[in-house]
Amino acid sequence: MGKRKSSAKPPPRKRMDKLDTVFSCPFCNHGTSVECRIDMKNLIGEASCRICEESFSTTITALTEAIDIYSEWIDECERVNTVEDEDDG
Repeated sequence: MGKRKSSAKPPPRKRMDKLDTVFSCPFCNHGTSVECRIDMKNLIGEASCRICEESFSTTITALTEAIDIYSEWIDECERVNTVEDEDDG
């Protein structure tokens, strides 16, 4: 005789939280003023501030999210600031 199938249910899938799409500006420090736009057709991502009109653009891949573009902008700002500090000292 065959065994009965167990009635155990599979564990529920973990829900991924939504990532942010608006950020604070690194130049004017105004909260929620930076918006990121992703152009998959041309593979360009752009982050721009509505208040101070600063912007940053970078090349993207199919896996790039808005937070990735903003993070690259912050990293680039830090890199430029450290180079300027080394030149002054």
